[in-house]
Amino acid sequence: MHHNLAFIGFGNVGRALVRLLERKRGTLEAEYGITYSVTGIASGSHGFAVDTDGLDVQQALELVEAGKSLAPLSTRELGDSWAVIEASQADVMFENTPVNNATGQPAIDHVCAALEQGMHVCTANKGTVVHGYRELSALARSHDRRFLFEATVLGGSPVFSVFREAMPAAELESFTGILNATTNIILSRMERGETFEQALAYCQSIGVAEADPSNDVDGWDAAIKVAALVTVLMEVPLKPQDVDRTGIRGITPTMIAEAKARGERYKLVCSAELEGPKVKARVAPERVSSASRLFGMQDSTSGVTFRTDVLGDYSIIESEREGLEAGPIPTAYGLFADFVTAVTK
Repeated sequence: MHHNLAFIGFGNVGRALVRLLERKRGTLEAEYGITYSVTGIASGSHGFAVDTDGLDVQQALELVEAGKSLAPLSTRELGDSWAVIEASQADVMFENTPVNNATGQPAIDHVCAALEQGMHVCTANKGTVVHGYRELSALARSHDRRFLFEATVLGGSPVFSVFREAMPAAELESFTGILNATTNIILSRMERGETFEQALAYCQSIGVAEADPSNDVDGWDAAIKVAALVTVLMEVPLKPQDVDRTGIRGITPTMIAEAKARGERYKLVCSAELEGPKVKARVAPERVSSASRLFGMQDSTSGVTFRTDVLGDYSIIESEREGLEAGPIPTAYGLFADFVTAVTK
């Protein structure tokens, strides 16, 4: 079956997803009967393009990566991302605009618009989950569409789908993990002798940290991921502002050395535990010993251990792999997997 795709947000993740779709085009058709065209792209920095007969994605990639506008590819003039959603005649919309920790906007409105026009939605935008999960899920059901968000936590590793499909009626009681790769890289490199500034500069040089790194180093990215897991898997609405949050700016080389001398290391630990009808959620640097599952998670490795009412501790770990960067490719795969799920199940 053929599907038209719209990309709202065309940064590193969106472009990595296009490349992954192109690489897997033959597999998608041969194994799943899926063919596709990209009919709409909205980029905050590079403008908008729609062609219901299909955009040339290679040209789109080249234009954006050369810092140029997408407008020459478009068959009509477009004023904003909502115009792209409306004009694209898409069957699936990928929402990958920057995360708004405080409100989830404008991503939530993008998702609403797409669902109301009969599109499935796949997103890596954590704000849509934390600030709109119940409403957007209900809207998707009312239109017989899917609202999927596997890429919001642990990139491409299946977390939400494991509970949705493989652990029916399991009740999540608590979880502990490392959910932010950037801070884990920084702390790992500091343990090997770099200063905080040197380690941060490395993360910025490889594209896993922004020029303003506060979202990572002050714990906001980790907090919104904790909030997403709690909201969906514990079914308790939680905002990142409600997570007890401490970042890693206060971790000094002396503290790192003292921990190392005792066979321990610092990690930005994410945790949540049900306490009656409420949840105690926390993000903070902690010293962990070699007995901890978190001890061996170095550099861009991340993961989480879940405790449910029916199984022993169940861990999901996404380890770094040489030649596969921590950021866009695994996240793009999470979106890719959700696309296949949306159109085949």
